[in-house]
This record gives sequence, C-alpha cells and structure tokens, in this order.
Amino acid sequence: MKTPIKVATLGALLLLLGGCVSMPSGPGVMVLPGSGKNFDQFRADDMECRQFASNQIGGATAENAQADSAVKSAAVGTAVGALAGAIVGGRGSVAAGAGTGLLIGGVAGAGAGNSSGRSLQQRYDIGYTQCMYAKGHKIPTAGRYENRASRPIASTYTPPPPTAGAIPPPPPGAPPPPPPGVK
Repeated sequence: MKTPIKVATLGALLLLLGGCVSMPSGPGVMVLPGSGKNFDQFRADDMECRQFASNQIGGATAENAQADSAVKSAAVGTAVGALAGAIVGGRGSVAAGAGTGLLIGGVAGAGAGNSSGRSLQQRYDIGYTQCMYAKGHKIPTAGRYENRASRPIASTYTPPPPTAGAIPPPPPGAPPPPPPGVK
C-alpha cells in the first residue's frame, strides 16, 4: 500500500516543479526608441503598448494560463487513472490508478502548461510589437548571412550559331514577315 502514496507524492512534486517555471510578465522582444523620439516618449508608449498587448490576450498572464493548464491536466489524469484502476483491479487499484493518473497527468500538465504559456507570450509579443512599430519605434530584426557559394553562378551558355537555311529573327519593332508560301 506504500506504492500509491509514493506515486502520489512523486506526482505532487512534479506539479510543484512545473509551477516553478515562469514566463516573463512583459514583452519578450526588444524595441528601440524611434528617430526623433526622446526616452520619456518611449516610456509612455511602452506603457500604453503593454496595456494594449495585455488587452489583446484578454488580460491574462502567461503564468495564469500555465498554472490553469497544468492543474486541469493533472486533475483529469487523476480522475482517468482512478477510473482505470477501479475497472482493472477493484478497490485496491483505485488508489494506485489515481496515483499513476496524477503522475502522468502532472507530467502532461507541465508540458501543456508550458505550451499555453509560450503561446500566450507570443501573442502578447505580437501585439506589443505592432503597437510600438505603429508609434514610430524601431523593431530590430536579425540580419541574414549570405554565403557566396550558395549564389547562383552566372551562366556561360552561348547559343549555337544559326544553321544554313534558318530564318533569322525579325529586327526589333518590325512586324513579322508572312509565312513562306503565303503572299
């Protein structure tokens, strides 16, 4: 009977460790003051755009979304594990099934929580970047390194000389001559 307690304890520890992972509460992108803007204007625009980005995601924070997702997944895992334990082995297996379900649900919940937090942070960053760019601030982008070897090589192909009896092309701008045999 000590096994279900150990499994439940391990599941609870996993949930606690998953809760230690936190997402930033502000933007995860760099924005620089625009040309002709002083730092006070930049700070005012920053605060306004943070509010705009927060409204774009419904006022939720990444930490809240992460925690909600983790808790819901752990609860569902525990319920499903308890039900599976009851179906498979009777009363004694309900606790083992619940513990196993909590463990699996906790691991799945941590993954789902991190995914929810990242998705929410990305949406926040997009709203923040759009707002700051619209206010005239600079958004740094990554440069690209172009390898000279990857460039297409200039073609050295020259067309073959015309063969005897070939009809030369018409001069530029002149209408084409009628086909041979047509007058």
